[in-house]
Amino acid sequence: MTFELHYWPTIQGRGEFVRLALEAAGADYVDVARGAGKERQGLPAMMEFLEGNASARPPFACPFLVDGRHVIGQTAAILLYLGPRLGLAPKGEADALWTHQIQLTIADFVSEVHDLHHPIGSSLYYEEQKDEAVRRSTDFRANRLPKFFGWFEKVLERNPGNAGRELPRLVGRRLSYPDLSLFQVVEGLQYALPRATRRVLKKAPRVRALHAGVAQHRRLAAYLASQRRIPFNEEGLFRAYPELDD
Repeated sequence: MTFELHYWPTIQGRGEFVRLALEAAGADYVDVARGAGKERQGLPAMMEFLEGNASARPPFACPFLVDGRHVIGQTAAILLYLGPRLGLAPKGEADALWTHQIQLTIADFVSEVHDLHHPIGSSLYYEEQKDEAVRRSTDFRANRLPKFFGWFEKVLERNPGNAGRELPRLVGRRLSYPDLSLFQVVEGLQYALPRATRRVLKKAPRVRALHAGVAQHRRLAAYLASQRRIPFNEEGLFRAYPELDD
């Protein structure tokens, strides 16, 4: 059965974390809102779930995944569902919970990144909260960015599955969905805060190695070079405002 991914058609955003898992696994999926003009695709098809009667359990927001009768919202929940089905999650209960915990921590990190450019409210334009964004970014670069990257570095260091490996993983020895998500966070931060990210990565060699290794994955490399990969832009989650990277 074909997975149906629902997300805004012009930005990577949180939907990209799901796209990376689907692409890495070579899964059969449809990016519904990007299929304008096709039957049961386009933005109206997505909005029928969000604002219409397409589901008795409507998602609060996108991204959400439709798989038969299942409608799953929230990025971490989608990946928890997809992980074992795509071979991107360990089988043991303890390892599966640990994998989910790492993904939830990444979700916390992503929320803080979003709030760099919208520290007061999502309904306001960046220009209406620019002074507050500059102030927040100062603390983020000095404290939160190194704290998160330090934790990911510690997780990679303590994973016994990385013994003797040049390309480290967050859980076990095989590629898992939080590896892909951490790759995306590094990619986004290199776009949004290139100077600050370069500084913090100097102290996180294992994170650098994971990022480089994911980029070399055969299916991911093909996806990243394709038109299916939406470029970063200032409508998405990671935004390049130079004043936030001073």
